[in-house]
Amino acid sequence: MSETTAAAPAATEKKTVRKTRVGVVLSDKMAKTIVVKVERRVPHPQFKKIVRKTSKFYAHDEKEQAKEGDKVLIGETRPLSKLKRWELLEVQKH
Repeated sequence: MSETTAAAPAATEKKTVRKTRVGVVLSDKMAKTIVVKVERRVPHPQFKKIVRKTSKFYAHDEKEQAKEGDKVLIGETRPLSKLKRWELLEVQKH
């Protein structure tokens, strides 16, 4: 009987799925921080032409392994500073 009560909370726990993005490093001049440009292609609301939109994300790079121009994978994390909400997961291409 105690087994069923112990298993019930484990079944209700949810594993959070964190967002990931692939982008290009714009700057690595800060200590343990990189600026990543992420480009997405979306249709224009009125004209329906595919346009490119870019966003800049500040990501934490603990080992300072990413360099300017690298293609990187970043993942969502808890707030680390005023602007940093992402962390470097892997460098895909140098």
